[in-house]
Amino acid sequence: MSRNPALFAVLSCKAMEVHPEGAETILIVDDDELVRKSAATLIASLGYRVLSAGSGPEALEVLCQDTPIDVLFTDVFMPGGLHGPQLVNAARRLRPEMKILFTSGYFEYAEIRHALDPSIEQVSKPYERDGLAAILRRKLAKPKPGESVLELVAGAR
Repeated sequence: MSRNPALFAVLSCKAMEVHPEGAETILIVDDDELVRKSAATLIASLGYRVLSAGSGPEALEVLCQDTPIDVLFTDVFMPGGLHGPQLVNAARRLRPEMKILFTSGYFEYAEIRHALDPSIEQVSKPYERDGLAAILRRKLAKPKPGESVLELVAGAR
């Protein structure tokens, strides 16, 4: 297998452009107001635009608007009849290209971790600034469904 030097150079340059901060929009969904506000402040301090919702139904209202949202960052367990996994199913129907992160303070229980969609990354509470920054950048750097790495590289030129 031969390497394309031009492609390698573009990929190397693109990798060097990754910063811990971003300008994308993150929708935070958590029923605990203190946790939600704390997460919003932390994520905003990383340079992201932050929207927040206190329940699954409230998040769906936001998702039904035309506001661009890059990541849905949702708690797993919430009252109001729409838990995180149910919200994710509805969100995927509305915005299939949107990236998703689960959060919970209960991931230490294996039965909870294993009951969730394994393709969705899980972030434990409480959040550590550098760790959350790295997870968000990694999540946002991954191609959207149907988008290849080559398309991302071509778009970077």
